[in-house]
Amino acid sequence: MKRLACLILLLCSLNSYAQRARDYGIKIGVMPTGELNTITDVPGVQVGHQTLIEGDNIRTGVTAILAHSGNIFQQKVPAAIYIGNGFGKLAGISQVKELGNLETPIILTNTLSVSMGIQSTVKYTLNLPGNENVRSVNAVVGETNDGTLNDIRGMHVTESDVLAAITNAQSGVVKEGNVGAGTGTIAFGFKGGIGTSSRLLPETLGGYTVGILVQTNFGGVLTIDGAPVGEELNRYPFRNAIEKSDGSCMIVVMTNAPLDARQLERLAKRAMMGLAKTGGIASNGSGDYVIAVSTAESMRIPYQTSLKTDQGDVLRNDEMSPLFLATIEATEEAIINSLFAAKTITGNGRTIEALPKDKVLPILRKYGVIE
Repeated sequence: MKRLACLILLLCSLNSYAQRARDYGIKIGVMPTGELNTITDVPGVQVGHQTLIEGDNIRTGVTAILAHSGNIFQQKVPAAIYIGNGFGKLAGISQVKELGNLETPIILTNTLSVSMGIQSTVKYTLNLPGNENVRSVNAVVGETNDGTLNDIRGMHVTESDVLAAITNAQSGVVKEGNVGAGTGTIAFGFKGGIGTSSRLLPETLGGYTVGILVQTNFGGVLTIDGAPVGEELNRYPFRNAIEKSDGSCMIVVMTNAPLDARQLERLAKRAMMGLAKTGGIASNGSGDYVIAVSTAESMRIPYQTSLKTDQGDVLRNDEMSPLFLATIEATEEAIINSLFAAKTITGNGRTIEALPKDKVLPILRKYGVIE
């Protein structure tokens, strides 16, 4: 009897875990994943969430991504931002584009909480030991609009919420779906959210890792590993004058490959190709941004130094193509993971259903995606 109870518990545990694409036999791309298939497979990267679900209409949150566990302001990292479609409110973009580096955690939240994200991240940075004389901080804060499920006008995200996401950030398994900045988001007409994936290059190609984290809140004609799922479900935009495809997607790319800002922008562009493979169209009302960062220690940029030149060897352009493929594949899978992990949720008097796996899996079998 005891052994039966243990077996039941194990099966329940496995069932609760089986929510990512690969748990259903969906293997996107040809490159191997990192150990956890998450952005935290990139050494040093940490992710934290603060999820706000209160009453009938608060469905929002904050997600923080840290390039390394140290003082990011004092040890900045090369970074670039690519705009797929600019209908959004990404704070901090101009300084990243001008100087080519990142000096704070990356914060994701909802549209009307960007200012709170800036204020809180600045305070966090100013209060770090060693930053006592700092007088300027460029916080990078991105967003998508969760106003369908969330009382976005209430601006419920607080300073303590942002700080909690940052201070709770850790390596290891990353929660996906209805968590953090993905709590109230919608993708392809279904519940979206946070998704993540990674790719590991073989040693012959450098052995580098590329990790992706997405906040999905956009539309299009859903495609899963080439299968026309949205078309088969008869769930896609522009079938009539009412159905739209607006929304946004924030994409964060982390890699330990030694890349400079110019090369990181090249990498960021490929993330949009991964989004396109899922059926996203970067519609008129969609804010689609990619933030790409190199975490390589050799590429760190000290805030104060007596050196006159930056240090570190940069990967040659001829060696970039494997990283491009890794970025495309991991972005595609991260988006699909956000859908598979998300749960049906009600907020603001509206219910958004999770991806109907009972209908999707037969479609994937039909098109040979899974057995």
